[in-house]
Amino acid sequence: MRLAALRLAALLLVVATFAVACGNSDIPEPLDGVATDIYGGDCVALDGREVTIYSGRSENLMDPVLSAFQCETGIEAKVRYDSATNLALTLDEEGDRTEADVFLSNSPGPIGFLEQRGLLGELDADVLALVASQNRSDQGSWVGFSGRKRVAVYNVDSVSVDELPESVFELTDAKWRDRVAIPGTNGSFLDWFTVFRAQEGDDIATQWLNDMVANGAKYYPNNRSIVDAAGRGEIDLGLVNHYYNYQEAAAIGDDHRALNHDLSGDDIGSLLIITAATLVETTPHPAEAHELIRYLLSEPVQRYYTEETFEYPLAAGVQPADILPPLNASGTATIDFDSLGGGLEVTLDIVEASGIANQ
Repeated sequence: MRLAALRLAALLLVVATFAVACGNSDIPEPLDGVATDIYGGDCVALDGREVTIYSGRSENLMDPVLSAFQCETGIEAKVRYDSATNLALTLDEEGDRTEADVFLSNSPGPIGFLEQRGLLGELDADVLALVASQNRSDQGSWVGFSGRKRVAVYNVDSVSVDELPESVFELTDAKWRDRVAIPGTNGSFLDWFTVFRAQEGDDIATQWLNDMVANGAKYYPNNRSIVDAAGRGEIDLGLVNHYYNYQEAAAIGDDHRALNHDLSGDDIGSLLIITAATLVETTPHPAEAHELIRYLLSEPVQRYYTEETFEYPLAAGVQPADILPPLNASGTATIDFDSLGGGLEVTLDIVEASGIANQ
């Protein structure tokens, strides 16, 4: 996907309407569904405070959290949804004209992009202290609130356990020709590939992607579509975030014919990608922005992320859901996520030049 096209898509978002967690009433509508697991009390009246969120995390994941936050605090939560990359580009275009108070990203890369442009504020020390040092910015500009591990999802009927790879570098072998899928333009893939470049160098990372294309790697637009394709037997194996397969298996049971495979702990294919939150430098509502970010790191919200969406919690002493394998932390604490933003545009150019989106 061309960077120019991404910028055009971002500019079009300026005219988009905001999704708001409640209607026109001063009392938010009663919570339902999983939002009640986050907050089980009565909703308080909106008190005139508000916070505007640009969310690169999808509506189905964030709406229960934002609805519970609004119900419990009386702070009106306004939210605009799109990909984190598009929203970062929108913030860059809007500059000090933006209405955003908080930016939520499904990975730190777009946040690094904004940090380099001086568009991010500094979080309070007490907020940063809610997570371990490896899950927050050294400069204080962002904090992680959940983790998603990269894995290989595979079809259990077409791939035997003994042939599963230990490294993404094995996937360029002839034995995997026309069998593997990658979400080449997905935000988490772009961040993963940026870390790949940082660790292995541009020449090796670019050659790997070109070799994958030459080996018949199939393009899918996102992680979920790859998980679905693996379950149907449409592909043998795909590179995705871990939690999508757990969600699919929970939804349809044994009819889902795909499992996750953890690559070697020191392989780039096992990277832990952090979802991150920050406040925008020009926010007129810093107190409300900080209150929202603290809420994301609270025990009920951290439990929601691991028990409902099967992500890895990063705060409040919450343990991962029983179904999740323990994290192998090798490499995750040493990755300089703050540097990812500077590589985003180069990554986009390399991915476009590879032709993966045309596969």
